[in-house]
Amino acid sequence: MDIKAQALYSEMQSLATQAQVGMPEVPSIQTNPSSKDNFANMLSNAINGVNEMQLNAKTQTKAFEMGDPSLSLADVMVAKEKSGIAFEATVQVRNKVLEAYKQIMNMPV
Repeated sequence: MDIKAQALYSEMQSLATQAQVGMPEVPSIQTNPSSKDNFANMLSNAINGVNEMQLNAKTQTKAFEMGDPSLSLADVMVAKEKSGIAFEATVQVRNKVLEAYKQIMNMPV
């Protein structure tokens, strides 16, 4: 499955623009001082979740190879695919964050 990231991003931007039409102006935006901590926790939880999925898939694979009758090949393959998809999504998020960082660093001050 090939998902075009740029097309998805532009579609999300257009939907966000459409959602903002007709909305009242917000006089001031207040930021949460602990938003850095929230983002760090969210990112850490996401990475830990992907790691747990990969470890679970590895454990199920090993158990299936050792002849565990409670596991079917389908269960093992689904676990491996889930962990693979989660890992690929994490890599894509990392790439987008790095791309955004590079764009910000190249902005003239």
